[in-house]
Amino acid sequence: MKITQEEYEKIEKYLPKQRGNVRINNLQFLNAILYVAENGCKWRALPKEYGNWHTIYMRMNRWSKNGVLDRIFTALQAEGITDIKVVCLDSTTVKVHPDACGALKKTETKQ
Repeated sequence: MKITQEEYEKIEKYLPKQRGNVRINNLQFLNAILYVAENGCKWRALPKEYGNWHTIYMRMNRWSKNGVLDRIFTALQAEGITDIKVVCLDSTTVKVHPDACGALKKTETKQ
Protein backbone atom coordinates (compact mmCIF):
# COMPACT_ATOMS: atom_id res chain seq x y z
CA MET A 1 0.00 0.00 0.00
CA LYS A 2 1.96 2.96 -1.33
CA ILE A 3 0.82 6.29 -2.64
CA THR A 4 2.25 7.30 -6.00
CA GLN A 5 3.15 10.87 -6.99
CA GLU A 6 -0.01 11.17 -9.14
CA GLU A 7 -2.22 10.02 -6.26
CA TYR A 8 -0.40 12.36 -3.90
CA GLU A 9 -1.16 15.35 -6.13
CA LYS A 10 -4.90 14.60 -5.77
CA ILE A 11 -4.80 14.87 -1.97
CA GLU A 12 -2.06 17.48 -1.59
CA LYS A 13 -4.64 20.22 -0.96
CA TYR A 14 -5.70 18.49 2.29
CA LEU A 15 -2.17 18.54 3.73
CA PRO A 16 -0.51 21.31 5.71
CA LYS A 17 2.17 23.32 3.89
CA GLN A 18 5.71 22.22 4.61
CA ARG A 19 7.81 25.03 6.03
CA GLY A 20 11.47 25.30 6.86
CA ASN A 21 14.10 22.63 6.48
CA VAL A 22 12.12 19.39 6.21
CA ARG A 23 13.98 16.11 5.71
CA ILE A 24 10.92 13.93 5.11
CA ASN A 25 8.39 15.16 2.55
CA ASN A 26 4.67 14.55 3.02
CA LEU A 27 4.52 11.76 0.42
CA GLN A 28 7.28 9.82 2.14
CA PHE A 29 5.60 10.46 5.50
CA LEU A 30 2.20 9.19 4.32
CA ASN A 31 3.78 6.06 2.85
CA ALA A 32 5.49 5.42 6.20
CA ILE A 33 2.17 5.68 8.06
CA LEU A 34 0.51 3.35 5.55
CA TYR A 35 3.39 0.88 5.96
CA VAL A 36 2.90 0.80 9.74
CA ALA A 37 -0.88 0.50 9.35
CA GLU A 38 -0.61 -2.32 6.81
CA ASN A 39 2.08 -4.36 8.54
CA GLY A 40 1.23 -3.59 12.15
CA CYS A 41 4.89 -3.14 13.01
CA LYS A 42 6.40 -1.06 15.76
CA TRP A 43 7.59 2.42 14.88
CA ARG A 44 11.18 1.38 15.59
CA ALA A 45 10.86 -1.40 12.99
CA LEU A 46 10.05 1.07 10.21
CA PRO A 47 12.45 0.54 7.27
CA LYS A 48 15.16 3.17 6.83
CA GLU A 49 13.83 4.10 3.37
CA TYR A 50 11.04 6.06 5.08
CA GLY A 51 13.41 8.07 7.26
CA ASN A 52 13.93 8.37 11.00
CA TRP A 53 11.12 6.55 12.82
CA HIS A 54 11.02 9.09 15.66
CA THR A 55 10.57 12.02 13.29
CA ILE A 56 7.70 10.23 11.55
CA TYR A 57 6.09 9.26 14.84
CA MET A 58 6.26 12.83 16.20
CA ARG A 59 4.70 14.28 13.03
CA MET A 60 2.01 11.59 13.04
CA ASN A 61 1.21 12.35 16.68
CA ARG A 62 1.01 16.10 16.00
CA TRP A 63 -1.19 15.63 12.92
CA SER A 64 -3.43 13.21 14.77
CA LYS A 65 -4.07 15.71 17.57
CA ASN A 66 -4.80 18.49 15.05
CA GLY A 67 -7.26 16.37 13.02
CA VAL A 68 -5.09 16.38 9.89
CA LEU A 69 -4.92 12.57 9.67
CA ASP A 70 -8.71 12.30 9.73
CA ARG A 71 -8.92 14.71 6.78
CA ILE A 72 -6.22 12.82 4.90
CA PHE A 73 -7.72 9.37 5.32
CA THR A 74 -11.17 10.69 4.43
CA ALA A 75 -9.67 12.23 1.28
CA LEU A 76 -7.83 9.00 0.44
CA GLN A 77 -11.08 7.07 0.56
CA ALA A 78 -13.07 9.78 -1.26
CA GLU A 79 -10.53 9.85 -4.11
CA GLY A 80 -10.55 6.04 -4.28
CA ILE A 81 -6.83 5.78 -3.59
CA THR A 82 -7.05 3.42 -0.61
CA ASP A 83 -9.77 1.41 1.02
CA ILE A 84 -8.86 1.24 4.69
CA LYS A 85 -11.03 -0.90 6.92
CA VAL A 86 -10.61 -1.48 10.62
CA VAL A 87 -10.31 -5.09 11.66
CA CYS A 88 -9.27 -6.24 15.09
CA LEU A 89 -8.54 -9.86 15.83
CA ASP A 90 -7.33 -11.12 19.15
CA SER A 91 -6.45 -14.67 20.08
CA THR A 92 -5.13 -14.00 23.56
CA THR A 93 -5.93 -16.53 26.24
CA VAL A 94 -5.04 -16.31 29.88
CA LYS A 95 -4.85 -19.47 31.92
CA VAL A 96 -5.90 -19.11 35.52
CA HIS A 97 -4.29 -21.06 38.30
CA PRO A 98 -6.63 -23.77 39.61
CA ASP A 99 -6.67 -22.12 43.05
CA ALA A 100 -8.10 -18.94 41.50
CA CYS A 101 -11.27 -20.56 40.18
CA GLY A 102 -13.68 -19.14 42.75
CA ALA A 103 -12.69 -20.99 45.91
CA LEU A 104 -13.62 -19.24 49.11
CA LYS A 105 -10.80 -17.46 50.86
CA LYS A 106 -9.91 -18.02 54.46
CA THR A 107 -11.32 -15.26 56.61
CA GLU A 108 -9.51 -16.11 59.82
CA THR A 109 -6.89 -13.64 60.90
CA LYS A 110 -3.55 -14.99 61.96
CA GLN A 111 -2.09 -13.84 65.24
